[in-house]
Amino acid sequence: MANQDREILEHRDLALERHVRLIAEEFRQGFALVERIDRPGVTVFGSARIGEEHPAYVAAREVGRLFAKAGFAVVTGGGPGVMEAANRGAQEAGGVSIGFNIELPHEQAGNPYIDLGHTFDHFYARKVMLVKASEGFVLFPGGFGTLDELFESLTLIQTGKVLNFPVVLFGRAYWAGLVDWIQDRPLAEGMVSPDDENLLFITDSAEEAVATVISYYEQRCAENPAASFKQAAE
Repeated sequence: MANQDREILEHRDLALERHVRLIAEEFRQGFALVERIDRPGVTVFGSARIGEEHPAYVAAREVGRLFAKAGFAVVTGGGPGVMEAANRGAQEAGGVSIGFNIELPHEQAGNPYIDLGHTFDHFYARKVMLVKASEGFVLFPGGFGTLDELFESLTLIQTGKVLNFPVVLFGRAYWAGLVDWIQDRPLAEGMVSPDDENLLFITDSAEEAVATVISYYEQRCAENPAASFKQAAE
């Protein structure tokens, strides 16, 4: 599948119609799966490379449990590490645990704590579903994939593609340097506006992370009752 991705991204696509059909089918399958989610959701990101003794795993498991107790579906990339922890916490609490996995040559075997899932071939289809199914993001320490999701979500909010969409960074020690850099460079030099800094929340508390997402969801529903998940689902 990596070879197919490389073919698609070549300047000249020699199998244009076939590639378009494959990508369209992935979107169709993803949209159909999201339609099956019967409650608001939150997407949790973080490293696939940590074990269950790691503090981020322990915290993500608790965040998953608290969201499930609050009636939220917990959505992840479906892999190990932080993703497994959040799915595990949700499932152990009797909630709905969702995994949007991706075929990769390493690291990304599916975790066993998923109630509803799909393995995607293409990152772009998968990334749309991770937003579409979610009322907010919680990001634990992670690598390039986590950073990619962070900045994509901020761009979607900044450009008005999604509204009232909180982005919570869990782990002050891990994220503080990045937040300081955003303040010292892009913000100070006018590359982003002062309001853009308010798009991020940083915490070391599972309870605060969960409360932040829920608060924004409840505010959105109060401001526009027709947009609440329950009425939209009905």
